[in-house]
Amino acid sequence: MHYLRGPTRPSLRAIARSAALSLVLAATGAGGAPPAAREGQVHPERWPAARSRGLVDPDTEQRITALLAVMSLEEKVGQLIQTDISAVEPEDLRKYPLGSVLAGGDSGPGGDERASPGKWLALAREFRAVSTESRAGHMPIPVLFGIDAVHGHNNVVGAVLFPHNIGLGAAHDPDLVRRIGVATAEQVAATGLDWTFAPTLTVPSDVRWGRSYEGYSEDPLLVRSYAAAIVEGLQGPAGLNGKLQAGRIAATAKHFIADGGTRDGIDQGDAPASEAELIRVHAPAYRAAIEAGVLTVMASFSSWQGQKMHGHRALLTDVLKGRMGFEGFVIGDWNGHAQVPGCAKRHCPNAFNAGVDMFMAATGWRGMYATTLRSVRSGEIPLARLDDAVRRILRVKFSLGLFEAARPFEGRFELLDSAADRALAREAVQKSLVLLKNDGTLPIRSGARVLIVGPAAHDLRVQTGGWTLTWQGTDTTLADVPQATSIEDGLKEAIFAGGGRVVDSAEDPSVTKPDVAVVVFGELPYAEGFGDLKLPLYNARLPLTELQQLRGLGIPTVAVFLSGRPLWVNPELNASNAFVAAWLPGSEGAGIADVLIGDAGGRPRVDFRGRLSFHWPRSAAASPYADAAAAPLFPVGYGLSYARAGTVPRLDEHLIAAPRRTARAAAPR
Repeated sequence: MHYLRGPTRPSLRAIARSAALSLVLAATGAGGAPPAAREGQVHPERWPAARSRGLVDPDTEQRITALLAVMSLEEKVGQLIQTDISAVEPEDLRKYPLGSVLAGGDSGPGGDERASPGKWLALAREFRAVSTESRAGHMPIPVLFGIDAVHGHNNVVGAVLFPHNIGLGAAHDPDLVRRIGVATAEQVAATGLDWTFAPTLTVPSDVRWGRSYEGYSEDPLLVRSYAAAIVEGLQGPAGLNGKLQAGRIAATAKHFIADGGTRDGIDQGDAPASEAELIRVHAPAYRAAIEAGVLTVMASFSSWQGQKMHGHRALLTDVLKGRMGFEGFVIGDWNGHAQVPGCAKRHCPNAFNAGVDMFMAATGWRGMYATTLRSVRSGEIPLARLDDAVRRILRVKFSLGLFEAARPFEGRFELLDSAADRALAREAVQKSLVLLKNDGTLPIRSGARVLIVGPAAHDLRVQTGGWTLTWQGTDTTLADVPQATSIEDGLKEAIFAGGGRVVDSAEDPSVTKPDVAVVVFGELPYAEGFGDLKLPLYNARLPLTELQQLRGLGIPTVAVFLSGRPLWVNPELNASNAFVAAWLPGSEGAGIADVLIGDAGGRPRVDFRGRLSFHWPRSAAASPYADAAAAPLFPVGYGLSYARAGTVPRLDEHLIAAPRRTARAAAPR
């Protein structure tokens, strides 16, 4: 990957090289270069040394040892199995002592993705009650309930939705993500759940990947700075015991490792990076998360140099648990073990022996329980490995306070959409906006006559993106998030408050002659591989004709672009007087109006603070991505503001054109 000097920050390339050199020196103890590695070979001694903080204490370890001594083989194997709530009922736990359940992207209580918060809490309590029953032959061990709360408690109707990670990365504000972690943890704890599959610590190197928006940045140093902050927000300080009693939950560092480095940005694909690049680019954030006390790490679906991560003992055991000192447990991804050679959904001792401690057996979990039990009895899975995994899982459960009866945050549903959390989400939107172009059209005078158009102006699907109530987020409406504010409604409120007027979009703009037009558009929602792109990096749905028509009428235009990644938008940039990258801002659309709409005198109320955390492609044929980064249209760190002006020359509008390495957008002054 290439890191370029941005207009408002020092050279990231130099910092990254320095960091890589430090890692090598620390690993070798000398200034000389280590011997060249064979392809696919792992050298744990070259990786950063770390140690989990706050997970191990003598008293807890004694309690775990005592439990292990009396647990049956069946109960130990049960702790290794997690399944989805769509495939299990609470009463099943009387026969199968499962360690965990999850609600996947399209799961909800009773099959209802829009179940009320009360139903979520009731279901969590039902699973917990059965798992802790006092009955003959049963060791009461609470079940751990996980969920993908990745931009707020996004599976629950009415919860505040924060910007997706790509927007938070543009804010360059670790304290902001820490506070968002606190708010998210309280929301999850209020519904009786214990664990979120977040944060995503990926470093996306090719935005054709459909999960790019789950990453904070292509800059590993920025991702590293966020890792400890978000873990501390979700879990509390590393040494905090009884996290659930304090309104905190378990976090998951994912997806280990190099899920963002796959060839051509293919989801669940193969990362061809060298070991040195894994260490330099993809490892730093995990080191920070481990040292912050992260309780769980999720293995990636992807491969490294042809070997699936779920079966990669050298990386999961020798590096992650050995050299990097991770003392929590490794959770697999959704049936990810089935992709390991020789494995299936119902059978995979290879992944367990490689270092996966808990299978996410979303389907076929009964078979997985039976075959794993047989593998232990036959010796295919060593007893020592079984006890190690169960110890790690119990360690996390004790650290959370899962064995304690008190759950003081349960039922506090007012936390889902509190005024404080809405204000925090609105602040995050303000800080995430990146101004790519402005010829003086922004800020808009509050008393102006404003035309608001565009397919995404009042479309919560585009505004909130994937992982919103459903996995793909394609049918989210304002009724699902009743407290949400669309971008259009936020703009209207600010304009009306300033004495301005919103021009009817049904009227002919050549007749109404608004002072300015705001055009809101962007990508339709997607998640995971459904969002994978092939070249060109262009979205044919962009309303270029509308922008050109408004410009042709002499009406100044402000483009607000909603997306989960930078895309080639040269024609839209040319057709706009101002262009704002707004990413996937979540439920608080009024945060955009705070920055775009000024006061009566046209002075800004809130300035732009966002700066790119990914480079913006100059060409729609930006492949391979690393080469395109050598000549970006806008580099990492770019971002104009009202205090920092800048110009953008007319851009090449050919859909497929070779990147030019000379002309660049002018840096902010």
